[in-house]
Amino acid sequence: MSSALSTQQLTKNYGDRPALLPLDLEVPHGQHVALVGHNGSGKTTLLRMAAGLLDSTDGEAYISGHLAGTQKARTALSWLSDTPTFYDDLSLWEHLEYVGRLHGVSDWAQKAESLLGRLQLSDRRDDIPTTFSRGLRQKAAISIAMVRPFDVMLVDEPFVGLDQAGKNTLLELLDEAAASGATLLVATHELAFVARVQRLLALRDGSLVYDGAPEATDVHALVLPA
Repeated sequence: MSSALSTQQLTKNYGDRPALLPLDLEVPHGQHVALVGHNGSGKTTLLRMAAGLLDSTDGEAYISGHLAGTQKARTALSWLSDTPTFYDDLSLWEHLEYVGRLHGVSDWAQKAESLLGRLQLSDRRDDIPTTFSRGLRQKAAISIAMVRPFDVMLVDEPFVGLDQAGKNTLLELLDEAAASGATLLVATHELAFVARVQRLLALRDGSLVYDGAPEATDVHALVLPA
């Protein structure tokens, strides 16, 4: 059976500067994984290549056995960026309807109502997300990422900009997704999330420097530049 996420010598260079050195990685289905490292360590580069949003310099990434960026990989994957983008002319509710229907979710409206209530966005459902504050934009992006089915979720710094209530709700939603069998790979500096995962990956200057249990290492040291 294929892994939920796998990379084979996945590499990214920007000119002469390496952003990700050749990486071989296997993440089994259902695993709950945190990805840490200092700013510029390669976390976002790795996630964007796995999501099919950034071309690699060399090597390949696969989602559930499908080459990253292909239709089958995108169908299996939900992507939550640290800089969410929205359609300029769609309300939050229209975004949720579009994504839900696109992925064949028959009860999308009930799921959308629940997500908006939990994220305290019910009163903003008819507003345009591009007009939201940083924190509200993040909550909107979370609701859109969660309203659709997914086997794998890739998440980049989801807690930035959230108030404590929003962070708590996101932790609950991620726990529920993991409990349902989804595979999660979350890049974060939020130690409250790191403490909940089964596996910790750490990048430093484009290299994988730690792969193991979070309780077996000093997480603080892993997020600092060398």
